[in-house]
Amino acid sequence: MIEDITKAIDRFAEERDWGQYHNPKDLAISVSLEASELLELFQWRTASEAVEEYPEELKEELADIMIYCLRFASVMGYDVEDIILSKLARNAVKYPVSKAKGKKDKYTAYTQEAGSDEK
Repeated sequence: MIEDITKAIDRFAEERDWGQYHNPKDLAISVSLEASELLELFQWRTASEAVEEYPEELKEELADIMIYCLRFASVMGYDVEDIILSKLARNAVKYPVSKAKGKKDKYTAYTQEAGSDEK
């Protein structure tokens, strides 16, 4: 499914000759800008207010972020499934269920508990 979506995004960009603009730096900037637009919907509101007031806008901004992320991965030649599963595996080590369940702390809090210098 992700592969089909990525192909559709690539085709969309190619039809418009946007590949010339889609370098890693500019795509990374675009991810950040779109993430800021998502955040703006929450500015000066509670989370529930933003969700109630802007349901469609939230979906659209999230889609923009994901489109740029998938385009970035495509331009870089990354296998999205592989990099996500790899990152989840690393996070599982950093955030073991026995220490992280129900907590919001950064993983360094768990290594400090154990007296470790691990980062």
